Amino acid sequence: MPMKRIREVHDISDEDRLKRLSELKTELVRMRTMVKAGGAVENSSRIRELKKTIARIQTVINEKPEGSKRE
Repeated sequence: MPMKRIREVHDISDEDRLKRLSELKTELVRMRTMVKAGGAVENSSRIRELKKTIARIQTVINEKPEGSKRE
């Protein structure tokens, strides 16, 4: 199930974040393949949810530590 809030992404460990990111990307590829092949997808809005969740996780991963902000 995709994470709805960015706080949920912040609360999990780095290792779990990377694992979850990999799982979500795999699921997104599978769903896109089903759509391209003409198969019926039971929940087409799931693709949008997956893309947003992947973006949330990547945003947290790419955030810089608090100490390295520019002045």
